[in-house]
Amino acid sequence: MRTLVAAMAAIAVWTAGPALASDYTRGEVTKIDPQQKKLTIRHEEIRNLNMPPMTMVFVVAEDAMLDRVSVGQQIEFIAERVNGRITVTDIK
Repeated sequence: MRTLVAAMAAIAVWTAGPALASDYTRGEVTKIDPQQKKLTIRHEEIRNLNMPPMTMVFVVAEDAMLDRVSVGQQIEFIAERVNGRITVTDIK
């Protein structure tokens, strides 16, 4: 019985854990603020942060991300809590 429970727990971690951390969210860039290193994005639900759809300002993990987007552009992105701030860590 213990082996079955351990196997089920391992499967749950393997299937759910990484998927939440790497889920891309769709959104539209509505503003770019290069001086503050921030993007305003109208986005769908961000599952890994338990956040409903809304428009909000994000900091970016890397300055170069700002050069890869334009206002009005549809993007897919990953947002995570980094040092207490909700941060865009990847953009497709």
